[in-house]
Order: sequence, then structure tokens, then C-alpha cells
Amino acid sequence: MSNDTKKQAVARAALEYIEYDEVVGVGTGSTVDFFIEYLKPLKNKISGAVASSISTKEKLEANGIRVLDLNDVAEIPIYIDGADEVNSNFQLIKGGGGALTREKIIASASKKFLCIVDESKIVDVLGKFPLPIEVLPMARSFVAREIIKRGGMPTWREGLITDNKNIILDVNHMDIIEPIKTENDFNQIPGVVTVGLFAKRSADQVLVSNDKGVTNLRKD
Repeated sequence: MSNDTKKQAVARAALEYIEYDEVVGVGTGSTVDFFIEYLKPLKNKISGAVASSISTKEKLEANGIRVLDLNDVAEIPIYIDGADEVNSNFQLIKGGGGALTREKIIASASKKFLCIVDESKIVDVLGKFPLPIEVLPMARSFVAREIIKRGGMPTWREGLITDNKNIILDVNHMDIIEPIKTENDFNQIPGVVTVGLFAKRSADQVLVSNDKGVTNLRKD
């Protein structure tokens, strides 16, 4: 089964968790792109969607799905998004697409976070995938030096400007043994907007696709 086929399978499986007339939070990324396509026939079933990026907003609108502003929504029953890495505690690395800040806001504002991934994203220890950190442009060099003090090797993702007009530093060579501690530590650096660790707000449920189909990941 190809990677795209696995992404399609898990994206389709996520539709089972959507209830009639509710607001759906929608993430960003290649797996979510398939989910948006499959959501189109249900566009009259849901109240609307809250988008985690400009890209997702445009794709939802192109599929005729009503997009709502988070400020106008009292509750988001479910947020559906992918991840770059997932550990056995459902803690995640996200932000490969640069949308980590809005993703974290919507995940935190949602009652349930359903994460949809293929089996390649499941890891024992977070950190093989470079950890994205959104940073104010003026603080780039300072934040990079602070990351080095903490044992990481930051790389500026040149050419990318986030939806919030900030930049991304990708942190390499870190085995993230204590994700909550690492998330809190990086959050304390002045100039950091968002850390791509979803440890404090982890996923509530993880659907994983493999060659045999789609399964619920068991939490440790």
C-alpha cells in the first residue's frame, strides 16, 4: 500500500467521528488535504469548519465547506489533524508545514483532538523529525543561541514565512525524553511564539493506517 493510499484510508476513517450539525476543527498537511476532499459530501451535515491555516481555509472554501472564525465559535467538539511524529503517550511533533501556532490554538480550543497518521509517524522517542519552533523574525539569532545552550541544533527554514508573518527554526539532534519539560523550557525563551511540541495538549485519540487498514493506537 502506497503512502498516499494509507493517508487516504486514515483520512476517510476520520469521517466516522464527525457528528451532525457540529463545528469541525481542520488541521493542515497532506493527510488533512485528503480529509477535506472526503468532507465535501458532508458539508451540509456540519455547521462549518475552523481552519488552522490560510491554505486549509482556501481548500475548505474550494470544496464548498463553510469556514468559521474561531472568535465566532463557542465550542469545537472535534479537531482533526495529522502529525510529523507521535509517541505512545499521544504526544506529537507538528509544524512541518509551518502552521503549528494556529494548529495548537485550535487543538487547545477543541474538546477532542483526533490525530490521523500513517504508521511511519509512530516513534518511541520524539525528536528524529526536526522540531519546528515559530519565532519572531527579530529574535531569530537570539533564540537560535538559546536553543544551542539547551542541546539542540537549530536551522533557519529560509524562504518560509508563516501565516502570522514569523519564521521557523527547525531543531535537530534532540531526543525528547521529557516532552512536557522540553515544551515548557522552549516556551520560556523570549521571541518564541510556539513550539511544535504538542505534549501538554496531546492528542486524545490517534488513528493509524498501515498495510492492513486503519487501527486505533493504544495509549501507554
